[in-house]
Amino acid sequence: MTLRLILMRHAKSCWTDPLADDHDRVLNARGRKAAQDLGDWLRAGGYLPDLALCSTAMRTRETLERLELDCPTNYEPDLYHAPAGQILTVLQSATANPVILLGHNPGIGDFAARILRDPPRDEDFMAFPTGATLVVDFAATTWAKVGWAKGTMVDFALPRALATQSQSA
Repeated sequence: MTLRLILMRHAKSCWTDPLADDHDRVLNARGRKAAQDLGDWLRAGGYLPDLALCSTAMRTRETLERLELDCPTNYEPDLYHAPAGQILTVLQSATANPVILLGHNPGIGDFAARILRDPPRDEDFMAFPTGATLVVDFAATTWAKVGWAKGTMVDFALPRALATQSQSA
């Protein structure tokens, strides 16, 4: 059996209010557009999750909403600024397949690099910028059996690359 994870860092957030609580920051205009583009990319690739695991932060919730995916969602407080090990623990409790998981850096970028058997040495992948989306497969029967260096990269997307593609089409 193959399990599929779609791992996504939230889209670009708004920093216009320096007094806003970090948890409550929303997406800026670029982030809203990026989230819509990523949703289009996911649908075009057939990367459709049966479950979303999402940080409770407003920017991750808004990213997920703008993806326009039709799947149940678990809002996980433990994903808010979670380190890689905590992200793995949340993922290992999942029961659906495929799963999309939305979180924050630096934990999500570290998780992406550690979960792959052969992570790319690409600068963009290593930075895991806002909106970065990794599709990864695991040869496992349950999420509880997924661990470090077990995944195979299927696809990787960045919002700026998707925007460039749509402009040239």
